[in-house]
Amino acid sequence: MTAMNRSIAMLCVCVVFAGLGGVAQAQIPPGAAVLSPPPPPAPPPPKIEVPVVPQLDAAPSRPTAPVARRSFHDRVVDCLDEGAAAGLGPNQRAAYSRACANR
Repeated sequence: MTAMNRSIAMLCVCVVFAGLGGVAQAQIPPGAAVLSPPPPPAPPPPKIEVPVVPQLDAAPSRPTAPVARRSFHDRVVDCLDEGAAAGLGPNQRAAYSRACANR
């Protein structure tokens, strides 16, 4: 072999060994213990819940939201009407409507 072929072959061998040495050193980082404690156990898997299947013959359920309170004006008008139906005079109706609307 010629001198140039030998030097190329020697260069390739050096590159291969240098590359393998870097990989072997990366397996154990410097300053770390050889026997490390085991990692913590994995968390339990989430529960899988089967969704409720709607029944075709059942009536649809209505949302059970609380009924919104009527406005103060509407309540006062209703209380005045109730007072007038009960036969109260104007001053008595005013006192009744104030007490009734604030309930």
